[in-house]
Amino acid sequence: MLDLILTNKEGLVGDVKLKGSLGCSDHEMVEFRILRAARRVCSKLTTLDFRRADFGLFRDLLGRIPWDKALEERGAQDSWLVFKGHLLQAQERCIPTERKSGKNTWRPPWMNKELLGKVKQKKEAYRGWKQGQVAWKEYRETV
Repeated sequence: MLDLILTNKEGLVGDVKLKGSLGCSDHEMVEFRILRAARRVCSKLTTLDFRRADFGLFRDLLGRIPWDKALEERGAQDSWLVFKGHLLQAQERCIPTERKSGKNTWRPPWMNKELLGKVKQKKEAYRGWKQGQVAWKEYRETV
């Protein structure tokens, strides 16, 4: 091993110690520690599953609340907190949640297959225009 350490990121190596030469070489042995974070924990994201939501019950629950009395003589902030509380209670009862983990967590919850397909079409159209295979006007119509 040479007495030289090369990295592509600053702060990746620590505790560097020279341990003397090995045999009759003019290079010194280097002892070091590679600093890295613990293994990535597979993040789990909880999202609302609106496809399975019971919007009829949701509307009914919010419709039963006497809003005039619930918000009477309250300021804007207090009214908002009351409304938000009722809304979240109805949401918990009517809209199930789903857990996303693994490779799907990198994209936002609203990015579905249809949108992914459209993004792919846009990228392909741009690549075609960039390579001169598609005219600008045709590219703009696609996008």
